[in-house]
Amino acid sequence: MPTIVPYTYEKREEKVVYFTSLLKGMKVLIATEKPFAQKAVDGITEILHEAEYEVVRLEKYTDKAALLEAVKDVDTLIIRSDKVTAEVLEASKNLKIVVRAGAGFDNVDCEEAKRRGVVVMNTPGQNSNAVAELALCMMIYISRNCLTPGTGGELQGKTLAIHAYGNVGKLVGRKGKALGMNVIAYDPFITDDAVFEADGVEKVSSVEELYRRADYLSLHIPATPQTKGSIGYDLAMSMPKGATLVNTARKEVIDEAGLMQAMTEREDLRYITDVAPESAAEMAAAFGKRFFATPKKMGAETAEANINAGLAAARQIVDYFKTGDTRFQVNK
Repeated sequence: MPTIVPYTYEKREEKVVYFTSLLKGMKVLIATEKPFAQKAVDGITEILHEAEYEVVRLEKYTDKAALLEAVKDVDTLIIRSDKVTAEVLEASKNLKIVVRAGAGFDNVDCEEAKRRGVVVMNTPGQNSNAVAELALCMMIYISRNCLTPGTGGELQGKTLAIHAYGNVGKLVGRKGKALGMNVIAYDPFITDDAVFEADGVEKVSSVEELYRRADYLSLHIPATPQTKGSIGYDLAMSMPKGATLVNTARKEVIDEAGLMQAMTEREDLRYITDVAPESAAEMAAAFGKRFFATPKKMGAETAEANINAGLAAARQIVDYFKTGDTRFQVNK
């Protein structure tokens, strides 16, 4: 936590107004191998300049050495899918906060950052609609034979199972219901059944039941030591005939060998993903139109999500130094 100049206060119209001195002249690096939209960059810069912070940019870099050089004298770092490793943290002697413009934060070494006293935040919810729309788009795409000639299927009347009912999962469920799908969900971290009931979604009691009933399984779990490689042969084999696994989360949660074995044994199973597996070429050759991976992760690749996440990152930086707000810190 940075040092904040003690505040003073006075009463105005029976309201207490607090004045804190911002850390003027701080240097903020926007490091994005996949750049923000220009409108997002302009908005981020405006927010930070209003706080009297210096803004520098590193975009479309292909060499890690460029990032290591750029972080040497910055106080704050805004990233997208860029990797903030122990090596990057070691190179950034002045770094106080890293904000990942997006929900997932497994591209940041959070433990090493914590050890060094660096706050790590994400911007949950800002990309959610973009990812949810893509998930439904992918379901329609594969149900219609990847838009090639031939008889396809419809989503209406099918069971949509959602693994993890967070910001994205909720939106996928609502959109699925709008298409006439029967929606069920599993999330062991949500104990209040009213969260599911409010959306007309059935809460199931186990991950095994979720997969056993899923015509379309929309995957939204993070990549953690507990979830990596957790979706594989057994769960895939338990899915109904003609079922489809849809992954807009992380490739690391898939046991690729196990999933490939299941798809080999069952010619009705399908897998469509926004995070290309290591064995993507092999899977495409083996399974044809039963498998599809986007060439590059596209979940948050909309102008709206780009702008929302970028502006949220800038505001969180200002709020952190102005008031000590750590609501979105992920390495407490």
